[in-house]
Amino acid sequence: MTIKEAQDTVDKWINTTGIRYFNELTNMAILTEEVGEVARIISRKYGEQSFKKSDEKYDLADEFADVLFVLICLANQTGVDLTEALKKNLEKKTIRDSQRHRENEKLANK
Repeated sequence: MTIKEAQDTVDKWINTTGIRYFNELTNMAILTEEVGEVARIISRKYGEQSFKKSDEKYDLADEFADVLFVLICLANQTGVDLTEALKKNLEKKTIRDSQRHRENEKLANK
């Protein structure tokens, strides 16, 4: 699935199964909540925190998908073409960081 197809699929789902989009502020709060769930799993799986019994049901891939879904909702609501936005962002990073990471001694030592 392309990013464009994902945006179209989410829009179709929202307007049928979901009835309508939540407003942008609600979706921003939901996005923050979903990112927090990703952070919770990562801090326990890859960090120093231990899992609690209530954490065992979480699935990192599903939580990433939740983040992506809400991000796509916000992009759709605000008229952002994520394909074009990502292309422009990568171009910006390529120009800005063309030598920066190569010259970073912290990265070279690993």
